[in-house]
Amino acid sequence: MSISELKRQSIVSFISRIVYTLFSLLSTMYFAHVLGPAVLGTYFLFISYFSIIDMIGDGGFGRAAIKRISEAEEQDEYYSAFIVLRTSVTILIIVLLIGFKLYITDYINRQLFDWLILAQFVALFYCLMSKGIAGRGKMGIYAVGELTNNISRMIIQVASVFLGYEMAGLVGGFILGFAVAAIIQFKFLDLHIVRFEWKHVKSLTAFSFWLFLTSTGVVLYTYADAIMIGYFLSESSVGIYKVSFQLATFTTLLATVISTTLWPKISHWGKVGDITSIEKVLASALTFSLLMALPIIAGGILLGERMLYFLYGNEFTSGYIALVILLCAQLVNIFQYFFTMYLGAMDRQKESFKVTAVASITNIVLNSFMIPLIGIEGAAISTLVTLGMNAFLAKRILSTIIDIKIEVKSLLNILKATFIMSIFVSVYKFLIPLTTVWLILIPIAFGAIIYIYLILKFDTKICDDLKDVTKKMNLPWPMIS
Repeated sequence: MSISELKRQSIVSFISRIVYTLFSLLSTMYFAHVLGPAVLGTYFLFISYFSIIDMIGDGGFGRAAIKRISEAEEQDEYYSAFIVLRTSVTILIIVLLIGFKLYITDYINRQLFDWLILAQFVALFYCLMSKGIAGRGKMGIYAVGELTNNISRMIIQVASVFLGYEMAGLVGGFILGFAVAAIIQFKFLDLHIVRFEWKHVKSLTAFSFWLFLTSTGVVLYTYADAIMIGYFLSESSVGIYKVSFQLATFTTLLATVISTTLWPKISHWGKVGDITSIEKVLASALTFSLLMALPIIAGGILLGERMLYFLYGNEFTSGYIALVILLCAQLVNIFQYFFTMYLGAMDRQKESFKVTAVASITNIVLNSFMIPLIGIEGAAISTLVTLGMNAFLAKRILSTIIDIKIEVKSLLNILKATFIMSIFVSVYKFLIPLTTVWLILIPIAFGAIIYIYLILKFDTKICDDLKDVTKKMNLPWPMIS
């Protein structure tokens, strides 16, 4: 507990994210081998539809509630107003879904609508709990809730698929995961339902308007590729693409954790005008995100094709080129994450929306002709271009508000360590044919050891930061000579 609050919350979030990622990798491997890319692709399409509908249901109110509650003024009033607004919109969406279902005759699509309707009810309960927890700055509890959601979901899904339920098992586990996590987070929620005034509704609505438009853009360029692949190609292509996308997201694992943890802090510092802390944390956040991202990208490029073959099956190796492109896209995504997050947390949602709107329109236009032209690689290229445009435009706006700094020395040290590690992996790959999964695990393990040793030896700042956290957690620290 002697660790600073921000570091402590980041560590808890990171550990939970690591556990989730490992479970997700293993479960997806199981589904890929048992169900194949077609069923898996259909499930990914359901996730895409749900995410778009959930984005509309949230209407930006969730992030607006976190923003207002984190400012530590009239927290109960803002939370109560949020409950009423979010619930009202969800009920309206459910009514519309029921109405649309009456015009659908296909059995599978009618089932899909039933699942989407049920998911809205459960997701609402989870949203009300998680946003309140995040607004209060309890990011450790928030991370535990996310972990519970993901782990319980995957356990239920694996058990259901094992029993032969296939698609119904995947969707059922997805829905039940929300319910389990919401119940756990409810125990730690210390906000209360009280009488609120119109000013609270107006404040949330005004802030959420730009958040909603921004979120719409983000969700569209996050899930439009899967939907358009399903439209132009097939469910199998969706499955192959999304598996490659899942592997690529390992790159942004730490960035996602840090950005989620930082949001309430940046919001508070922006409110009190502490620009110095905002600038300092951004530089450190980018450094530590790249610390994990760059070696993963190098390893993915060198070993990605064999990983797809052994982890998921021969059908998925056709996604290797898309994987390489998506790894590059996720590197750009790190900067996009932080720049757009900072704009939102600092009450610059209007500017953030303009950036995201341009990128989203570009993404849909590119997907519409790149996917029919060159398949899933076209979707990956569209994602790369979209994220690059978003990051560039967001940086231009953010740089007028704060001084964006890059820790150049640390970045060069990361690049050096990554380069040396890549040489080792390349030599190993040249000398030893990667004919089994165990022969792939060896360069991954030794490459990680070499990279960690080199970065600790090259960079005193990173070494001291990690050493400080490790010792405060009463964990052993290696002697680096």
